[in-house]
Amino acid sequence: MNNTSRIILASSSPYRRELLSRLGLAFETQRPNVDETALPGESPAALAERLAIAKARAVGERAEHSLIIGSDQVADHDGVIVGKPASHAEAVSQLESASGRRVVLYTGLALVNTGTGALHSAVEPFEVNFRPLDRDVIERYLAHDKPYDCCGSLRAEGAGISLLRSLRGNDPNALIGLPLIRLCEMLTAEGVRIIP
Repeated sequence: MNNTSRIILASSSPYRRELLSRLGLAFETQRPNVDETALPGESPAALAERLAIAKARAVGERAEHSLIIGSDQVADHDGVIVGKPASHAEAVSQLESASGRRVVLYTGLALVNTGTGALHSAVEPFEVNFRPLDRDVIERYLAHDKPYDCCGSLRAEGAGISLLRSLRGNDPNALIGLPLIRLCEMLTAEGVRIIP
């Protein structure tokens, strides 16, 4: 693996951990400490990519000869950046804003090789079209799924799928927060054999 001894997922997300485990690779997880505040005028796609790189680099500072995977997801509600809700009221507001509308989720992905300094990064967009949502549906969904740790308050792998009219994107894993198709390309470029 090009003088690299381990793979580290720079995330504490159980969703990303579950997605990465599907590849059958041995990996560790470490929580990155990164300020996720958007820069003035920063686009949702640029923010997602910058944060993915920052998370991978933050963990990479304490891990020699490793491949570090960073990822971050932001939602774009007509140019407004939406992340994880800070409260129940914010989750309600996010879903009311998404009601009957198209929302684009941008998932930033980065792979840093701390042995060589190589950096791979990409942004994977995924479009979700919400059906019209009334307050009762929103409240029942929030009580059921409790998606307070999900971008835009959407847990599509749970009951959140019932809030949607349609989905469009290249990699369904990007919707959950880790674009595995792009990640496999990056890992392969770094000499990792996905299927032994």
